[in-house]
Amino acid sequence: MLFGVTGIIHNHRTVLKIELEQPASNQIQMVVPEAAMKNPKAMGAWLRNELSMDREPRVKKDKAETVAWHGQDVKQPEHWDIRFVAPQYKVVADYWVGANIVTIKRTDETWVGALNNFHRANGAGVGWVLLADSIGGSMILLSLTGILLWTELNRRKTVGALIFLSSVAAIIGIAMQTMFA
Repeated sequence: MLFGVTGIIHNHRTVLKIELEQPASNQIQMVVPEAAMKNPKAMGAWLRNELSMDREPRVKKDKAETVAWHGQDVKQPEHWDIRFVAPQYKVVADYWVGANIVTIKRTDETWVGALNNFHRANGAGVGWVLLADSIGGSMILLSLTGILLWTELNRRKTVGALIFLSSVAAIIGIAMQTMFA
């Protein structure tokens, strides 16, 4: 039921003209202690303690690189993106190595946003992901057995079902190629 309702809301919110309130967000900057500047893992541990987060951080590290800016080559320092994600909120810490401050943005989701995050399993635990995968697998199995029951293993209906499934697979394949090309 949850997957169906959130899927319909997510897919048709503009057509149905569903007005959704925007998630509340705020931003702060904090001075970083020397110990937290050692590596992203140390920064994540410090932030988790300092912000009283109940989740482990997801850390993304972008290497230092030279970038072109206004006709000059500029050395851009290493960048750390540290996230604490749950269905109800998202906290993103943005840190550039060498700086003594970290910028932290917290976004608190609305109830519809939290439902959509559950739908996509954003910030959900392993149990929820397994449940979502089980529901998805069950829907696929239900569809396939429904097609078998519909065809009654009659040769003509079976060929029609195979042509239909092949065309759906081809459409999905073409859509995937255009999305990732």
